[in-house]
Amino acid sequence: MATRKAFLLRIDGRLHDELRRWADQDLRSLNAQIEFLLRRAVEERRKKLEDEPGKRARQ
Repeated sequence: MATRKAFLLRIDGRLHDELRRWADQDLRSLNAQIEFLLRRAVEERRKKLEDEPGKRARQ
């Protein structure tokens, strides 16, 4: 299992509220929702980099 790291995240209150509502709809904690969204963004970026000629995603 991967090591989990904790860090402080400062975000706008309105964004926090929106993420909280989204997490509630998806039956996730706010932390799990943020991690889910970050993982998805990283996967999309990695795929985009792999599709670009002459560029490779870092591992």
